[in-house]
Amino acid sequence: MKGFIGKLLRVNLSNKEISEEPLDEEIAKLFLGATGYCVRYLYDKIDKVTDALSPENILMVMTGPFCGSNVPTSGRFSICSKSPYTGIWGEAICGGFFGPELRKAGYDGIIIEGASESPVYLDITDGKAEIKDALSLWGKGVFETSRLLKEKSGSDLTRIACIGQAGEKLVKYATIASEEKAAGRTGMGAVMGSKKLKAISIRASKRSYEPAKPDEFKEAVKKVTEDVMASFASQMLGILGTSGVVDKYNSEGELPIKYWTLGTWDGAFDISGATASEKVFSGNYPCFSCPIGCAKKAMIKEGEYKTEHEIEAAEYETVVSFGSLILNNDLESIQRANYLCNDYGIDTISGGSAIAFIYYLFNTGKIQTSDIDGLEPKWGDIKPALDMIEKIGLRQGIGDILAEGSDTVGKKFNIPQDEIATAYGMEIPYHDLRRCYGMAIAYGIGTTRGPCHMACDAYYVLLGVPLEEFGVDLGVDWYSDGEDMVEVVAKIQNYRSIYNSLVLCSFANPPPSMIIDMLNYATGLDFGMEKFKLLGERIYMMKRLFNLKMGITPADDKLPKIVLNPINEGGSAGKSPDFQKLKEAYYKYRTFDTQTGYPSKEKLQSLGLDNL
Repeated sequence: MKGFIGKLLRVNLSNKEISEEPLDEEIAKLFLGATGYCVRYLYDKIDKVTDALSPENILMVMTGPFCGSNVPTSGRFSICSKSPYTGIWGEAICGGFFGPELRKAGYDGIIIEGASESPVYLDITDGKAEIKDALSLWGKGVFETSRLLKEKSGSDLTRIACIGQAGEKLVKYATIASEEKAAGRTGMGAVMGSKKLKAISIRASKRSYEPAKPDEFKEAVKKVTEDVMASFASQMLGILGTSGVVDKYNSEGELPIKYWTLGTWDGAFDISGATASEKVFSGNYPCFSCPIGCAKKAMIKEGEYKTEHEIEAAEYETVVSFGSLILNNDLESIQRANYLCNDYGIDTISGGSAIAFIYYLFNTGKIQTSDIDGLEPKWGDIKPALDMIEKIGLRQGIGDILAEGSDTVGKKFNIPQDEIATAYGMEIPYHDLRRCYGMAIAYGIGTTRGPCHMACDAYYVLLGVPLEEFGVDLGVDWYSDGEDMVEVVAKIQNYRSIYNSLVLCSFANPPPSMIIDMLNYATGLDFGMEKFKLLGERIYMMKRLFNLKMGITPADDKLPKIVLNPINEGGSAGKSPDFQKLKEAYYKYRTFDTQTGYPSKEKLQSLGLDNL
């Protein structure tokens, strides 16, 4: 089958065996690549009793069928496993150049099993894979590790995926970093650290992409590229980056402020993309085959947070974590927080939200300075947050508790679950569900990896992403908690399931028919729109089945009151969805049994999953 290399690298770190296995074409036909392929592959090999940080857990690095081509934003790759943070499906997606380099090396993906007794890294040079000693790298941050491995390889074009100290110390939400990008959520860095695998280094000779129908594929890619670049969203992201929406979200009530308790904030403009473009942005840093360039470089020329060189600029979610969530309007300090998180390998959503939770507890009088190593995290003061980042990365003092996440912090200080902004044990991303009721489903009902804005970006799609061909009603009321919103969200989840299996960036949104054309011309498969819709639903449902196997139940589909309580000011003043109403409607639409959470036999049969 075209569009794939047809080969996976298999690495057993326990016995140091390296082998190859063919891509399972039946899985690829039914689930594509990346997260879809991984969840079907791992479903048979991991169960509820598998300790996510044990040698028995499996870590998979996987590309999609467009990776290495000129398809816009197709250079992404996924890292999947059982999550050590949530205990359910774990996936994280990363941009940069690592994915295409893996394909150039002759592999669609890597299967990592077992665990080494001492630190190692995996070196893949011109198709030859070796396990090498990494004792000298252990204890180093992401940036130094990457630099040393590039020097060792003799080329700046060597692509590195590695963990920092957070991954080594099994911080539950540790990231895996590559080329200043991060596979951020669900703790894949901790899985890598548990295996004593410090890094994967790849350098390969040039390898051309081979679609099934080259001429037709080339023309389809040209049309998609033109469509993506004609989009106002693409142009805005290219200029202002992802934080360009801060002002808009602040005015509409979508920006989480003061740990989810405030509806609007005067300091938002100070940390927005518009301000950053004038004060700190120094250039674009696009991923492989990306014409948008939302990722920015930053340079701070003077002051307390002066940088000696360009660093990656903070993205929207990071700006919220270390900005509006703690009422900090110092833009330069947010860049510093971002740099520290990236170097230690800390997810800025989970880590930032856990830190903001400490601010909330301190400022509401629920904890004292003596509880948190003498720190005084007053609203607006970034200094304690910077200290806590380092404490998390090294698991020192209060950082050792924070490294386990917000729920563990809550248990430590006897805080009710309704005051903790988590679902399924993971911190909720920063698109306030009181502004778009569909996000209540994305965060708390039938989700795939816990609360996630990438598996369902209703707040973004409903602005005008052209998904009418896929059956998405863009005219639904944002404040609807009825069946119409449930149907829209379910279809967005299905569509993004395809996206995360191709893998494409959700900022590149040509009409679905254009994606189908490229997929057919690339692989030689024959997808029509209805078959394409079934593909998305099948991938989504496969992740649901994985989570059910891990022990999730309908009781886990819930949200805390702190993100549901209406706020009296701002664009969404007085608004909050009827969560129970949404849950009942969603279960009915998905055919989930209210007692077990399992989809109906008829639904599984229609998706070809009844054998599971």
